[in-house]
Amino acid sequence: MSLALSRRGFIGTAAALSAASGVARAASTPATAPGPINPLVKQRADAQVFRHDDGYYYLTGSVPEYDRLVLRRSRTIAGLTSATEAVLWRHEASGPRSGFIWAPELHQIDGRWIMYFAAGPSGGGDDVFRIRTYAVICDGADPMTGKWSLLGELETPWDSFNLDSTSFVHKGVRYFAWAQREPGIETNSNLYIAKLESPLKLGSQVTRLTVPTLDWEIRGYKVAEAPAVLHRNGRLFMTYSASATDARYCLGLLTADENADLLDARSWTKSPQPVFVTNTATSVYGPGHNSFTVDEQGRDVLVYHGRDYAAIQGDPLFNPDRHTRVQRLHYAADGTPDFGVPVGNGPLPERFISSTDPTRLMAHDGAKLVAGNPSLAQTQFRQLPGRAGARSIMLSPILMPDHYLFAGEDGSLTLQQDSKSADFALRSQFVRFDEKSLHAARFVSIAAPGKAIGLSADQLALVASRDPSAWWHID
Repeated sequence: MSLALSRRGFIGTAAALSAASGVARAASTPATAPGPINPLVKQRADAQVFRHDDGYYYLTGSVPEYDRLVLRRSRTIAGLTSATEAVLWRHEASGPRSGFIWAPELHQIDGRWIMYFAAGPSGGGDDVFRIRTYAVICDGADPMTGKWSLLGELETPWDSFNLDSTSFVHKGVRYFAWAQREPGIETNSNLYIAKLESPLKLGSQVTRLTVPTLDWEIRGYKVAEAPAVLHRNGRLFMTYSASATDARYCLGLLTADENADLLDARSWTKSPQPVFVTNTATSVYGPGHNSFTVDEQGRDVLVYHGRDYAAIQGDPLFNPDRHTRVQRLHYAADGTPDFGVPVGNGPLPERFISSTDPTRLMAHDGAKLVAGNPSLAQTQFRQLPGRAGARSIMLSPILMPDHYLFAGEDGSLTLQQDSKSADFALRSQFVRFDEKSLHAARFVSIAAPGKAIGLSADQLALVASRDPSAWWHID
């Protein structure tokens, strides 16, 4: 049977669903999926986002022209998309900092704003890749309005290619990590760590943490670069980027116990496989050069750049379309980060955990809906605006962005590709009701009044909207 869809019919149906919910409107209201939309900022590579104790999020990154240092800020991550961007410093007219400006990263050290960056000379030829690390410093408390000037060049053990500096404090000690080409080792770059005495001076022996040797680290180029550090669950996790900067670019992971000697390379264990790679289903290619932040609820967020396509004309270095992207960072049962896959363009996806059985999530296995926890990516669904009025929504798995939850006449729930029919337009529509005190939501079908997404015999199905399993905790 084909069901006609009209504005009048939708309004009547939605009203009936609200009445059938049995929950006061003040406590349970329709909701959309607010928050960041990917890509967060277009054409900003080597992305760094962090939340400072002044309440602002700050974002910097490489611009396609590689000629300046930029910074923007917002009270929210989503607000960074449209935030005004300030130019802090431009490359010089001549000399060692007149060419490429790469990979800026902002830090506050001893109460002063410092931005590290890599730069080389202009003029063409191989000399433009004489890349070294420098820093600029702000003369005031506000990095957006203060005057920035050159502080100087980082002192490293070798006068060789180096870039992608980061700094972090652990147990009261400030450390510095970076990528460098070490004489005598035939790689493009390796990862190093040392204590930091002052913004441009290392304060200890230098430790080589890792050399790219695994097959996924040496595709195109032998690269280990862009370290980023996260301290969680009794361990320090250091991500890094590997291989060429096209679709082969990916993230690797080093792990150390929080009580270990961080300057002992033996304290760090390298994951044998990359932890974050290109995903053709979500159409994100070459994810890498990441940083970490937390969202407005204090949950960990992965920041990285990636392209929307794989085929690049010419040198990937000069392709402008590495966009800043963000997504929730989740954790496995053993406390290690579960990066999942790049979630693709659009609103950030959510995960829905059954209120009656926390081991079961709204999930799918290919085109089959399941109630379980097969993998992180298989439990991530994106909420999109519906077609039956302002209150309707559609749910789509990130791995199958052309499929949507579909309410069958027999009470079943399936994943269906959009047929463009009126019947599909109706049966793929739901009204979401959020119970903020429970951090939970219900999804009431527009095609089946009084029915909502729930569990029946351990399967996803339409159940009575008052059924306890119709509530899904939001992760």
